[in-house]
Amino acid sequence: GAFLAPRAKVGVSWKSRASRMGVSMSGTAEQTAVAILGASGYTGAELVRLLVPHPHVKIQAMTANSQAGQSMGDVFPQFAFMKDLPTLCKHEELTEEDWKAIDMVFCCLPHATTQEIIKTLPEHVRVVDLSADFRLSDVGVYEEWYGEHKAVELQKEAVYGLTEFAREEVGTARLVANPGCYPTAAQLATVPLLEEGLISPEDIIIDAKSGATGAGRAPKQGTLFCEITEGIHAYGVAAHRHAPEIEQGLRAASGKDDLVVNFTPHLMPMARGILESIYVKVSGSAKESGADAASVLREALEQRYADEAFVHVLPEGSSPQTRHVRGSNHCLISVFNDRVPGRAIIVSVIDNVVKGASGQAIQNMNVMCGYPEETGLTNLPMFP
Repeated sequence: GAFLAPRAKVGVSWKSRASRMGVSMSGTAEQTAVAILGASGYTGAELVRLLVPHPHVKIQAMTANSQAGQSMGDVFPQFAFMKDLPTLCKHEELTEEDWKAIDMVFCCLPHATTQEIIKTLPEHVRVVDLSADFRLSDVGVYEEWYGEHKAVELQKEAVYGLTEFAREEVGTARLVANPGCYPTAAQLATVPLLEEGLISPEDIIIDAKSGATGAGRAPKQGTLFCEITEGIHAYGVAAHRHAPEIEQGLRAASGKDDLVVNFTPHLMPMARGILESIYVKVSGSAKESGADAASVLREALEQRYADEAFVHVLPEGSSPQTRHVRGSNHCLISVFNDRVPGRAIIVSVIDNVVKGASGQAIQNMNVMCGYPEETGLTNLPMFP
């Protein structure tokens, strides 16, 4: 197949494509044809698992350069019985005619490779990017943590897609930057409290733990069975790339441009899940309440998420567990009073591959296409 034509030659924007499909900004497309770029990784496989039963989606194309020519069942045997999935191909094998049949792209490529790919996509194609390439709005901050930014103009139109906080912007976006896993759990637990002045922007400590899928599927010594089983270790200490992404969201919520978090991730001997214990100083009415600060924080979170399908605040004394969100798009949050006066502890859990990646990407797609937000994401957690 031929390489993709430059966007300018396609001559149709995503807005006019939406109009032809019968979609307005607040309307709904009956069917959306999607391509998954980088389908051979964990997030790609999770997208397939969740999109196959989605009533409004057809998987039109899947790329995986090193596995091109193979079926998805060859790469992930759990899909071996699914004979109607497209064969994996190289990105450059998708022709201009192929792209005319595609409405939406999920980009699951490695960090620092997505920018140049997205620049070549036809104008009518809308994108949810699961890499970090468009998450940081400040190009200078991006280049400090990831290296050269190769799509600065595209960055200006990218919308940071933590759906619960950006529905309106996501709905009209062409390019959505899907949030990282750690930042998703951290921001859902703290942004509403910072916005209401109930916790201080100072001395926020995030002690995070993740399953090994967060490191991707490519073989690495650090994720071999003997390296992670029967133990736990910190990594990226004071240097993890998700720290500036967390700070970007918390600075916007608090209005404090100098906010810095103490963020330390740990690798757990499990496949899926993120648990974050977040230690905060209370302020405002929460501080005034004294010993009952956790109740004030809990009530504020309950009110903020009362109408949300996927974010749930647990009752007093209940502590969330990763196994209770496994395989689902849900986030569970609990709040406790710290023994240290004037401080509280917030615990937030998600499945890093679903709400922390592919599930949130589909949640964003649903908003972009005008589908009910929970469509395709009603799977209950898998336990035991």
